[in-house]
Amino acid sequence: MKRHVGYPLGIIVSVLATSGEAQPSPDPIALDEVVVTAQKRETNLQDTPISISVLSSASLEGRQAISLGSLSDGAIPALRVAPFVGRSSALNIGIRGVGASFDANQPARDAGVGVYVDGVFLGRSQGLGTALLDVERIEVLKGPQGTLFGRNTMGGAVNIVTKAPSGDFRFDARMGVSNFDGRSGVVHVDLPRIGDLSIKIDGLINERDGTTTNAVGGTTDFNTWSKRGIRFAAAWRPSDAIDMQYAYDNSRDATTPYHAQLLVAGPFASPLQRDGASLRRRDTSILGGEQADSVGKTIGHTLLLDWRIDEALTLRSISSYRELEQSQLDQGLIDAISTFTPNRPFARYSVANVGQDQTSQEFQLIGSTDSLQYVVGAFYYNESVNDDAQSPQLNLWNATGTAYTKNPATNPLDLSRVTIDRASKAETESLGVFGQATWTPAALQRLHLTLGARYTEDSKNGKLFTVNGAPASFAFDSSWSRVDPMVTAAWDFTDAVMGYAKWGTGFRAGGANSRSLSYRAFDPEEVESIEVGLKSDLWDRRLRLNLSLFDATIKDKQMDFFFPLVVGGSQRTVSDTTNATTDGSSQGAELELLALPVDNLTLGVNYTRLKADPLFAPNPYVTGNPSTRILPLYAPRNAGSASIDYAVPVGAARLKFHVSGSWADGSYTSEVEQTLTDDSFLVNARISLVNLPLPSSDATAELALWSRNLLDEEYLFYKSVSSTLGTYGIFNEPRTYGLEARIRFGGRR
Repeated sequence: MKRHVGYPLGIIVSVLATSGEAQPSPDPIALDEVVVTAQKRETNLQDTPISISVLSSASLEGRQAISLGSLSDGAIPALRVAPFVGRSSALNIGIRGVGASFDANQPARDAGVGVYVDGVFLGRSQGLGTALLDVERIEVLKGPQGTLFGRNTMGGAVNIVTKAPSGDFRFDARMGVSNFDGRSGVVHVDLPRIGDLSIKIDGLINERDGTTTNAVGGTTDFNTWSKRGIRFAAAWRPSDAIDMQYAYDNSRDATTPYHAQLLVAGPFASPLQRDGASLRRRDTSILGGEQADSVGKTIGHTLLLDWRIDEALTLRSISSYRELEQSQLDQGLIDAISTFTPNRPFARYSVANVGQDQTSQEFQLIGSTDSLQYVVGAFYYNESVNDDAQSPQLNLWNATGTAYTKNPATNPLDLSRVTIDRASKAETESLGVFGQATWTPAALQRLHLTLGARYTEDSKNGKLFTVNGAPASFAFDSSWSRVDPMVTAAWDFTDAVMGYAKWGTGFRAGGANSRSLSYRAFDPEEVESIEVGLKSDLWDRRLRLNLSLFDATIKDKQMDFFFPLVVGGSQRTVSDTTNATTDGSSQGAELELLALPVDNLTLGVNYTRLKADPLFAPNPYVTGNPSTRILPLYAPRNAGSASIDYAVPVGAARLKFHVSGSWADGSYTSEVEQTLTDDSFLVNARISLVNLPLPSSDATAELALWSRNLLDEEYLFYKSVSSTLGTYGIFNEPRTYGLEARIRFGGRR
């Protein structure tokens, strides 16, 4: 009997594998069933009526993906990942043109796509660029997930699943070097089970110098990174009924911003800037200045408990506490926004600090009867965030704009003597109660009906202590409650073909803008979506074809408006947030295909067609608050990816080839500026010799050569046009390549 089941935390979901190598199966010429296990229940994910793409650990390795930021290459066409302007420490994430915001980095502002690690919600955009630690898979759930996911999943959810302790001894060590003086080291150790206890330790270091040289020597270049992390996990299984897992993670992510390049100089540019402006990627900035690392530090504790009350009923608890500290030191816009005034200071150094701690607790009761699969639960989340910002001007023009020196008023730089421009603190508390059930009638087992709903109460309060360098006492205190329902109907046309229709809603919580002059509250943003889809395994399971059509309506969109302000001779940008007065829409179609035409050859193709319409919101900086056209962010009309994986036996070893390409139309990166980015095209590749036997019978070696942006394509992923500053943008990274060596004990792979 084929059955579609309710799923806890979206872990049991249907998968449209974006790429990857087929695993061994009874039929050597057949795609393996894509299966995940939750509560020790295996489910064929092709049978579950949800649109989701998955990148396996092998797919991530083939693309040399080291963090969520690596997915900006478009491996999953519907998922768009971009840094906040040039800061890779904070990521903007959108799915199907929904959920992304230009500025989601404020204490009282939330993202519209939820990111989860082993079921734990990550509350801030900051910190999402940290390195991934031994990931089993990344699941991207598309469309609103307002029923089973805890917070802010109007656009969808990104669920990162790590590898749990196995209880068997395994040692996996990898070292690598790359251009731009890159170096990396990764170690995974699974210790043998001691009684009922299994332990796993993961650690990594991944560092690289900059891709754009800072024109001033003696300081750090642009687009560097140093990612370090460690994770300790322990699993205790005293009986078949109890499964407890504890995990501790600690990471440090030090980065410098991308360089925003001046493309066409505006009327207020200096002679230096006019001479250096270029439509091609520059290796060195025109101007230079102080640039230190922006450092993000995260720690987390997670406790998972599964209690199998009986064969049909399980209680799950997910407890978590996390802390985040993120500094920001940004001189990446020095070429783009440095206007020339004779003998006046310039080179605004954007300095900020964010501190956050969060606590969450979730309970799930997962059960089944002969015709019903269900999950009910409750979720609690508490968060406290604070931030501050400074903006010293570090350089000084000469009289003609042909040269500059360090500004004696700010050099040597001592931030303790620099005025705080803004400072705020916000607290969030959220409570949710949810349930979902799937009914398969005994008399009509091809039909599967799913109903679900979540009731949420959100409350936020905040204080804005400092505005433009002066003490302030602005505050807000708001609360909201809502119900997000979901209905799905699925029909098995055959054992290999299933169709479904789904309707549901989701939301992003309200808040207040810490960059504003008033700190007034804005309301939640919500989405209502309908989707129909078809999933199939054809050609004797050698071809997997999945199609979906979707139509989402966005209501009360949260819109940022920006206004340049000069305070004490220094230009700063303030912003305010309002809710749109009209509705927007996101409509489109998706195709995902995976084929195994011959043994050891896997082909993947993915395509998304998207039509996201603008809407209108009142502009608080114009008299009368006129309606202003709002553009959809990170919503290319056409986007696709393709992959080829091929393996050739070489004695006892295998030679593996991976090539993947992605492309996308240009999209808007500002909601009010009608400037499209460039069309993009990227190719990644990896060649590896794996399972090379070593003298020890239980040890193997691996050698790999990889490249990202193999063809060294250039395109602007961020672009802005100003009548005064000129045209500037940020280019994608140049070609990177490297060599890796790996040793594994504990069984050949």
